[in-house]
Amino acid sequence: MEFGFTLKPDVSLDRLVSLTRLAERMGFTYGWIFDSHVLWKEPYPLLTIMAQNTERMRLGTCVTNPATRDPSVTASVLAVLQIVSGGRMDLGIGRGDSARRVMGKKPTTLEELERATVVIRDLCEGKGVERDGTRIRLDWAPPYDLPAWIAGYGPKALEVTGRTADGAIIQLADPSLVDWCVGLVRDGATKAGRDPRGLRIMAAAPAHVGRRDAVRDRVRWFPALVSNHVVDLVRRYGESSLPADLTAYVRNRTGYDYRHHAESGSSNAEFVDDESVDRFCVIGEVDEHVAKLRALAATGVTQFNIYLMSGEEESILEAYGREIIPAMKGTETAAIA
Repeated sequence: MEFGFTLKPDVSLDRLVSLTRLAERMGFTYGWIFDSHVLWKEPYPLLTIMAQNTERMRLGTCVTNPATRDPSVTASVLAVLQIVSGGRMDLGIGRGDSARRVMGKKPTTLEELERATVVIRDLCEGKGVERDGTRIRLDWAPPYDLPAWIAGYGPKALEVTGRTADGAIIQLADPSLVDWCVGLVRDGATKAGRDPRGLRIMAAAPAHVGRRDAVRDRVRWFPALVSNHVVDLVRRYGESSLPADLTAYVRNRTGYDYRHHAESGSSNAEFVDDESVDRFCVIGEVDEHVAKLRALAATGVTQFNIYLMSGEEESILEAYGREIIPAMKGTETAAIA
């Protein structure tokens, strides 16, 4: 299993640099950043700074969307960043939640998501694509691969991921729910004639080291964030068509204020119960983290991505680098078959 971290772009530039450098020293191999340009800073200048302050770490958006920027613009930015980083960029993309809703717009369709993913990846890799009846190509783009990760939970989104992407971003750390999602990604790949064993699976969630009762409130915001997607899924599929472990906790949800999106201590999380925090996040003492990460590896997870925005960020990176990542060295990720 590899390890990554995601920053919310509200940090200062100095802190962005210090956390990124520390993460690479601690053995993290991926650095990601949210893309919600109204709520927080524009991510691509920040990714440039991260690239200039790392040597080996791969970097990317977790996640962008097809509508904030034209896909050709996203491809062009990423192609430049490939030059800056020496080919260390990845694309993380979804339908758009906070980036769209904070402007009063709905997330894009899955069809738009799939088209944009292919266009961005192909253009960034120097291939020609058809856009609105015109053939375009970034002739200057360097010949680097751009791994594409798609974020989603529902059956149709996960089918698109299996059919199109190099990896899946699953914003959950509940092994049983991740296993359900992995099965849908696998089925999508198989249906499209792809070998699912070539797909990478990311579990993305906050992690906090310490007694559970002392750290729960730090990360309670995360199930509230996930609830935005769960509510959409219930509207689309009906609650009976989805795992009860995914849907039951949103029944008491009254609303969500995107001005306090991904904010520790936000009132958005008042409806979230302790059990949901324990299931969706990775919290507790070091041995509890290791046990949960091993359970995630058994479902096929190849990367655990810490949403690093709940306080004590340095101590979390250090605990992972000194104790948890070394303890996971001998753990094999189960093959998706």
